[in-house]
Amino acid sequence: MSFSSAQTFQFPPRQWSTRWYERLFTSPEWTAAILNTLQVGIFTALIATVLGTTAAFGLMRLRPRWRGALHGFLLSPMIVPHILVALVVFASFLRLGLNGTLIGIILAHTALALPFVVIAVTARLQGMDTRLPSVAASLGASPVSAFRRVTLPLVLPGILSGAVLAFVTSLDEVVIALFLQAPGAITLPVQMFNSVTVQIDPTISAASSLMVLLVSVPILFAQVAGARRGKRGTR
Repeated sequence: MSFSSAQTFQFPPRQWSTRWYERLFTSPEWTAAILNTLQVGIFTALIATVLGTTAAFGLMRLRPRWRGALHGFLLSPMIVPHILVALVVFASFLRLGLNGTLIGIILAHTALALPFVVIAVTARLQGMDTRLPSVAASLGASPVSAFRRVTLPLVLPGILSGAVLAFVTSLDEVVIALFLQAPGAITLPVQMFNSVTVQIDPTISAASSLMVLLVSVPILFAQVAGARRGKRGTR
């Protein structure tokens, strides 16, 4: 439908056209929404990856009794319905003056994306031989060198997977973004939602195709990178 020349949704298209893609990348409201979405997704992935990786390393050093409780707390954003999270975030950010800002959306999305990074990195750490850093230290490596040359390369696939999941989570989130939206802080999912509820705009079909690409490309890239890394490891 995104390649249809009709004024409304029509499938199969009677005539082919790229008019809706042209509108998607030339209309100020759509281009602003795309840029906001990419900006929010990238910063969310960076912050969630740093915090989630640090939390995963910290969890592995805790006693099992405290580890389970803290692990459940970090994963709670996956369990609580997003509408409840959105209400709490809206009330809290209203006092802090973060409503209607991209910083507020980034912080809220980071909280939602954090569990995916924790899960990915923790799974990688649990599959790693914990004696390897000690062996590197016994051979004269400093703690920083042992982490950089031994631990980090082994955990890096989990970190990259968590970063991709965090980016995709931010890209797809719409409930909290609806609560925190403002004229200068509208993401692509919110713009798509508004284009359906406020007016019937066929540009949403082109935006949907773009969303599929934005979600699929990072995941496929991570899969290809992981497969190449695995082949190198078997040589």
